[in-house]
Amino acid sequence: MVILMGTKTSIIKGLSLAAATVLLSPLTLAQEVSFHKDIEPILQRSCQNCHRAGGVAPMPLVTYDQVAPFAGLIEYKTGLRDRAGAMPPWYMEKDIGIQHYKSDPSLSEEEIAAISTWARSGTPEGNPADAPAPLAFDDSIKWGLGEPDLVVTTTDFTKLAGTPDWWGEVPRVAVGLTQDRYVKSVEIVEVNDVGDGGAGDTVGGLFIFHHMIWSTQILDEAGVNTGADTTTSWPVHEVGRNGDIFDPDGGRLLRAGSSFVTDSVHMHSNGRDTTGHLEIGFRFHPVGYEPKFKNSRIGLGNGVDISIAGGQTDQELHAYSVLEEHTKVITFEPHLHAPGERMCLEAIWGYTVETLSCVGYDHNWVRGYPYEDDYAPLLPKGTILHIVGYFNNTESNFNVPDPRNWQGSGNRSVTNMFIDLGIRVSMTDDQFFAEMEKRRNKLHLGPNDHVIGCPLCLAPLVAPVAEASDDELSNEVALQGAN
Repeated sequence: MVILMGTKTSIIKGLSLAAATVLLSPLTLAQEVSFHKDIEPILQRSCQNCHRAGGVAPMPLVTYDQVAPFAGLIEYKTGLRDRAGAMPPWYMEKDIGIQHYKSDPSLSEEEIAAISTWARSGTPEGNPADAPAPLAFDDSIKWGLGEPDLVVTTTDFTKLAGTPDWWGEVPRVAVGLTQDRYVKSVEIVEVNDVGDGGAGDTVGGLFIFHHMIWSTQILDEAGVNTGADTTTSWPVHEVGRNGDIFDPDGGRLLRAGSSFVTDSVHMHSNGRDTTGHLEIGFRFHPVGYEPKFKNSRIGLGNGVDISIAGGQTDQELHAYSVLEEHTKVITFEPHLHAPGERMCLEAIWGYTVETLSCVGYDHNWVRGYPYEDDYAPLLPKGTILHIVGYFNNTESNFNVPDPRNWQGSGNRSVTNMFIDLGIRVSMTDDQFFAEMEKRRNKLHLGPNDHVIGCPLCLAPLVAPVAEASDDELSNEVALQGAN
């Protein structure tokens, strides 16, 4: 059923763009679409942060003279919507699942159609008086989530042009914290000596760090980890990736006296000799903050027995995990490798099978998709999380270097992983019921509403349980799942 849905969706998307273009393409309407009035606001919101002098993108898209020569390319890239190569690099499919995400830069169907109409009608500049005020960029600000309270800097690493990929351990670094603090967001940026313009072989031609799996640990005098209870795991860093915002009630602990530790860094050449390092920016909750929710450690994926045939597309992988505790899903983050084209996240509860999110995938721009607070999935224990990955190992996938080859499991980009690296927190019974009640009130839900990702949100509206005992509440939840 998922395959049919995906195929049908692609057809519908193609038809909708054609229909939208036809509706907007008559000369009378085309003359109304101009750069300053219609296109420039779109570029300011979703493009210029990267496409500008000093940005990571290859050409500036700020003035009319800079943009007009690339009108056809912009039409093509934005028309890709949610597949590899799309711009802006945000691949959430808009016709299925939850549609409320934090920091979503994606374009609407109307905006994509306006760009197409503008590009195909001679790129009229329009009246400069219609232009929005130009944006002012401060290149001293490199943190998308705000200025950090603490920055940890890794050791410099030099990657020479044309050399093979490298995996290994980089030196440990003391965090320098003297008081335990809970973290509300963490963001990692690469700083190197490439300069403006990039080199051309990786994202923006800028980066040499492909990914890093890391933690903070309390180490003894011999540099040995003192135990699991003094270790905090953090989200994986990947090239082009956005920062991570934890649940407001689920901050992670950065311990005093801890050190940055990693034994899994992947480096690659960007086409020129480059020296660079990573800077890890932590933003803290106020002193005295205590999280309500525990970090949930759910393994959802497969990195062991992957098999991707050569020369074939529409190949699928599936993975399942049963929730042992009530869970809130904070972020959906597909992690595939070069053949990966798409991943869907599904929740199975009783007889209910519901798609939460489907996103395209581009190995050059790895994205995490944080749900807005009032729309993050609230799933009862016993729910089965299911991910479906779609793979294209043919010449039509420009990320694959040689599609003739079979690909199996492994760390290299020419091998494969299949994982949802998203952030989740677990809840007690009382917390779970309180979260559902808060959502019902916040969204003004009635008995005939439908809430994607919250199968029990409406249960009290159709079968009140407010005066039931704790045992009866548990039985009611079980019955809802059975029915």
